[in-house]
Amino acid sequence: MQELLKGDAFLFAQRLDNSSSDKPVYTMQDAISVAGSAKTAYRRLNALQSLGLAKYRRGSFILKTNVVSQPANVIEKLLPSLVALSKARRFGRNYNDSDIRFAMQNISDKVVTLDYKAYELTKFQTPLDLYIYVQDVDQVASFLKEKGFREGKNGRVVILPKMGDFENEIERVYLDCMANGERSTMDAIAIELLYEGRLKTKGLFPIQLVKKVQEDSAGGKMTDCLLQ
Repeated sequence: MQELLKGDAFLFAQRLDNSSSDKPVYTMQDAISVAGSAKTAYRRLNALQSLGLAKYRRGSFILKTNVVSQPANVIEKLLPSLVALSKARRFGRNYNDSDIRFAMQNISDKVVTLDYKAYELTKFQTPLDLYIYVQDVDQVASFLKEKGFREGKNGRVVILPKMGDFENEIERVYLDCMANGERSTMDAIAIELLYEGRLKTKGLFPIQLVKKVQEDSAGGKMTDCLLQ
């Protein structure tokens, strides 16, 4: 983690990303050519993988480019979200909306983020999984297991350790969406389009993706602040 805070791993990822903008999959030789040695390349990749920013696939790997391409000040703000997401634990019982309802009604002292909170804020994308921050992950995990939930990758109830700053609730959801990437990136864009004045930290997004969010938004009511 200290290496990530120093920026070494992120700088490595940015250099790798910039070395071939049209290349979604990289080989270890690509990594070594950027890092300077195999030992350094593996150390950098392990640091990135620990936060879900790099994924190995049969001798090659992909980067979560929407995160590693962000400016240093944004990456610093994303770290608490990245760490929390790397420690996420998924649970399911019926593997449908009833699991979501149970968690919402029976888990106290929680902070909802990502899918369901983003939808509450933007009404943009239908939520899939319930992500909640809790003070004691082990305690909540034990409670869910007592109620018949099983832990596994298909669970729709995702518990995260509460860490970082939650004073600006909208900004924290925005940062969580950026850190989570994939479809959550569009939620982050939608949040910025609607709540630009509430955000102190703002990320960079591809223009085409911003336009897509605007076009797909209900009634086209979102502003064009990200295109200015």
